[in-house]
Amino acid sequence: MNKAKSFLGGIALSVALATSALAAGVELNASSTGLAMQGYDPVAYFNAGEPTKGSYKITTLHNDATYRFSSEENKVAFEKNPEAYLPAYGGYCAFGTAMGFKFDGDPNHWKIVDNVLYLNLSEDIQERWEGDIPGFIEQAEVNWDTIEDKDPAALQN
Repeated sequence: MNKAKSFLGGIALSVALATSALAAGVELNASSTGLAMQGYDPVAYFNAGEPTKGSYKITTLHNDATYRFSSEENKVAFEKNPEAYLPAYGGYCAFGTAMGFKFDGDPNHWKIVDNVLYLNLSEDIQERWEGDIPGFIEQAEVNWDTIEDKDPAALQN
């Protein structure tokens, strides 16, 4: 019975991961429900200067992902020019992208460089990234062309 439960659990996990990748699209880091940036407001980084949770009542759909906003003004700004506020590399970790991988970007570990929002996986990863931001951005740009459409799990094989 335990083997059967384990096997079925493995199938369920595989289906969930596949569904998540299909629902979110591999070029965008979004939850299985399509929620981008863990519900954080992408515009707030630029006008409030800090991570700000968006409201489930103030949302917009962009490239099949749902973005939440902390105010109607931020939603309007995003809808007028989403490219100005979207995080680099689809919201995946900037350092990971520089290394050729796609790891979840944590909205609490961020930096705006040349008016572009970058997310990183964790505080220690962000500290490493900050050791050579221009170099890592340059390498991430090269890698992104190759990995953008690949499933994150496929990059770890």
